[in-house]
Amino acid sequence: MMKVNTWARTVVSRMRGKGRDAGAGFVEYAGLMIIIAGIFTLIDGLGLDGLISDAILNAVQDVIGG
Repeated sequence: MMKVNTWARTVVSRMRGKGRDAGAGFVEYAGLMIIIAGIFTLIDGLGLDGLISDAILNAVQDVIGG
């Protein structure tokens, strides 16, 4: 029982104390958006957009039998 109390105090102090991760969600979201934008830029720059769309079209046609 003592370990549970210690664990609970530790969790609460990390959620409400000075060491909490305030604003971390925004930073992670912004980083993810930068990575996704980079991937789209790379696909467009290398001219892979047509190749990717053709591959998706072929896969969909295989699934629906077209």
